[in-house]
Amino acid sequence: MSRIGIFGGSFDPVHNTHLALATAATQHLQLDELRWVPTGHPWHKTSRPADAAHRVAMLKLALAGQPQWRIDELELHRSGPSYTIDTVRWLQAAEPGTHQWFLVIGQDQYEKFATWHGWQELLQRVTLAVANRAGVPPVAPPALQAVPHALEVVPMPPSELAATDIRSRLAQGLPIDMLVPPQVASYIAQNALYRK
Repeated sequence: MSRIGIFGGSFDPVHNTHLALATAATQHLQLDELRWVPTGHPWHKTSRPADAAHRVAMLKLALAGQPQWRIDELELHRSGPSYTIDTVRWLQAAEPGTHQWFLVIGQDQYEKFATWHGWQELLQRVTLAVANRAGVPPVAPPALQAVPHALEVVPMPPSELAATDIRSRLAQGLPIDMLVPPQVASYIAQNALYRK
């Protein structure tokens, strides 16, 4: 049985903490494959992300040379808000009975998990793989404490980096070279992304 991770997000832009979590999850969970799933229309965000073509292009640059990682664009081709439960249902229906599925998320997402659309069903379909940031084990929020669920803690080095910080720096004309892969920084500069 293959072990497959699902790593969703806006990736707006993809940055070094995304890559650190993906690396840690791939190694710790002994994944055969990690699928990066860029969101189409994030239901929980008020602002729209950068054009999907740019986000996918940056992901391709960042993921180059990693044979276990691949991009799945299914959410980008679906209308309406992007719900993780819909993605998981689709993937599992397309490949029934052959994989163990892991949903890779950050500690902050785990704390808000009970606000996700269809979260109870998600817990039945996947093992949650939660980043353990700053050496502090993730604590299940009250709603999840009453619901049995499979959980794997993924050890992660401390990081407070967020894509919003990168976009803010770019809007101010500040460098981001240490925050994203060099090829992603070059792509952003060449395409004048995230400028005011």
